[in-house]
Amino acid sequence: MSSGPVVAMVWQGLDVVKTVRTMIGETNPAESRPGTIRGDFCVEVSKNVIHGSDSVESARQEISLWFRPEELTCWEDTAEHWIYA
Repeated sequence: MSSGPVVAMVWQGLDVVKTVRTMIGETNPAESRPGTIRGDFCVEVSKNVIHGSDSVESARQEISLWFRPEELTCWEDTAEHWIYA
C-alpha cells in the first residue's frame, strides 16, 4: 500500500464478499482467470494491485482501519424489493 495511491472502499450487497473475491481473482495472478482484476492487471503476488477481505468478519476489522462508523452509509436500492423478493 505504500508503493502508490490507495482507494479504500466499502461495498455492500447480497454475498458481497464472495462476489468481490470472484471479481478480484486468485491471490496468485498466474492462477487468476482472464477478466478478473488480478488476471488482467497483476503480474506477481508481491506486487498485488488489489485487496479484498476474505470474510465478513475480516471485512469489519479492515473497514475499521480506514473508516469511522459515521463515515459509512448504508445504501438502499429502490428496486431491491423487486429483485430480492
